[in-house]
Amino acid sequence: MKIDISFLPSTFDAAAKVARDAEAMGFDGLWSAETSHDPFFPLVVAARETERIHLGTGVAIVFPRSPMVLANVCWDLQANSGGRFMLGLGTQVKGHNQRRFSVKWVSPVKRLREVVLSLRAIWDCWQNGTKLNFEGEFYQFSLMTPFFNPGPIEHPHVPIIISGLNPLINQLAGEVCDGFFVHNFHTPKYLAETVIPNIEKGIAKAGRKRADFTLLTGAFIASGGSQDEVQKAIEPVRQQVSFYASTRTYKGVLDAHGWGDTCFRLNEKAAKGNWDGMAAEITDEMLNEIAVVGTYDEIAKKLSARYKGILDRIIIGFGAPERQDEGRYRELMQEVSRELA
Repeated sequence: MKIDISFLPSTFDAAAKVARDAEAMGFDGLWSAETSHDPFFPLVVAARETERIHLGTGVAIVFPRSPMVLANVCWDLQANSGGRFMLGLGTQVKGHNQRRFSVKWVSPVKRLREVVLSLRAIWDCWQNGTKLNFEGEFYQFSLMTPFFNPGPIEHPHVPIIISGLNPLINQLAGEVCDGFFVHNFHTPKYLAETVIPNIEKGIAKAGRKRADFTLLTGAFIASGGSQDEVQKAIEPVRQQVSFYASTRTYKGVLDAHGWGDTCFRLNEKAAKGNWDGMAAEITDEMLNEIAVVGTYDEIAKKLSARYKGILDRIIIGFGAPERQDEGRYRELMQEVSRELA
């Protein structure tokens, strides 16, 4: 299993340092999320500062971007990283699309399928000279003149990895994508009973092999050098879990355990701004199903027990590398790598 890390730098210098540190510490991949900063920006810097580590968006929000715009930035990142780029895409939820990005929310699964297929068509045009003629319900691409064609590159296959919680998204990933990014908000039960079976349906439908598909996830981790430090780490994780659990998009994870009513209670508290009260709704039982909790000496074995033999990559973090004692961080990485190998 490959061991990755995420980063959220806001400056060139910060992106360069984290990228160099992550590669030096032995991480296999570096993922940037779309939160308060653009997810592609730090990867441009990281591509220049590193030689081995894979680079991905984890994830970029798909619908505010034209597939042609996505195709260009991915092609350039793939070319300039020596084939190390991975495109992670997510739909976000209806409210963010409509109210934060001001884009329409229409048939997200069908529309995401067209994004993936149109990207492949555009890249095929650039790499092989195939006439561009993509006709979908939501996207149509038929114009590509030499002036706008960047031409072929050495590593033309850009892996597309999508994320989501809808079983239909799981099936879509298995059918047309290179991988699936399991949201941090999951449990082993939900992963085994919902995510993986639906991905396998998609793989079977396309006549593909599981070996050609990448399954990865991040994890909520509450850890520390002592039990006291673990207890301190638990509360911000509990708060984060309560935030996701308050959104009906994530209710299926709770339903798998009979906890669905918790979503409604959390939603009411969120509407009133009762953030402290939200965290109190997440019991220790819930927390230990959704998050991985333990001391630094325990966490590697707990991650292995949960994910070994199931995932192909995992994004871990005990805080950003630049805020850690490098020696201890490297030891943790080695322990996790040994357990998950």
